Amino acid sequence: MAVALAACSGRGDASYPELVLATGPPGAVFREIGGALATELHGTMPQTEVTVLGTGASTENLRLLDEGRAHLGISSLDAAASDPDGVAAIGRLYDSYLHLVVRADSEIADVDDLTGKRVSFGATGSGTEYTMLRLAARIGLNVDDTRMDQAASARALAKREIDAMFSLTGIPTPAITDLLRHESLRCLPLDRQAADMAEAYPGSYFPATIPATAYPGLPPCPTLSVPNVLLARTDMPDAVARTITETVFTTADAMAAKRPEAAQINVRTGIATSPIPLHPGAVQWFRDQKA
Repeated sequence: MAVALAACSGRGDASYPELVLATGPPGAVFREIGGALATELHGTMPQTEVTVLGTGASTENLRLLDEGRAHLGISSLDAAASDPDGVAAIGRLYDSYLHLVVRADSEIADVDDLTGKRVSFGATGSGTEYTMLRLAARIGLNVDDTRMDQAASARALAKREIDAMFSLTGIPTPAITDLLRHESLRCLPLDRQAADMAEAYPGSYFPATIPATAYPGLPPCPTLSVPNVLLARTDMPDAVARTITETVFTTADAMAAKRPEAAQINVRTGIATSPIPLHPGAVQWFRDQKA
């Protein structure tokens, strides 16, 4: 779906016939954040048809950008760093946290207990899948892994069709919040794995904690976090990228009213997208903020 781009002119003004934003699967924060951003883009780019595209998430979004079927896409930084050609960053958005969730009555107490169990590694093409394949290979995790998005994983966990689910997502993630309304759950610690991944892949993974405020009734849970970035094709005109950047960072409060993760979006951390370079249009906007 490659789309011809119209001429752009004027500070903060861009003309673009169509903008396709690749997001994520049902029950995922990527899709929620993408929808909130699309609403704001409708306001700042009224002449542009903004389309939200539901996807498997990070890896699929990178492919869609590469194929020209999307102009913008959200991705975890680790997946984006593995395939940076043809994309540039609009900015860093928020961090995702790796959740390992089991039913409260499960015999599984830690990662070692997952051996031989049926476990969801997230949707095909998702950041969860990418990170879990990397983590599993590193620690020798031997499970009966399956591919389900967050919503499907939550349903399967409730029906005891799987024993555990991994989900790399913002907090709170809708699928887990919804499941907690009628199921008792536990979130298992991943502190050892977080330290190992941070050492092996510096800049992509960071030790973190899912706070007690994220999910009612669940205590704090140590895990790893991964930054998420909003990516654009490198052939996007600078004026368009600048307008999108301005929209992201000036409407974060409005988006946060719909999705709490958007409260993390700010100018100070927005430029921290390395090793993915900022789009020249994004660079222009960030530089102007220091004028």
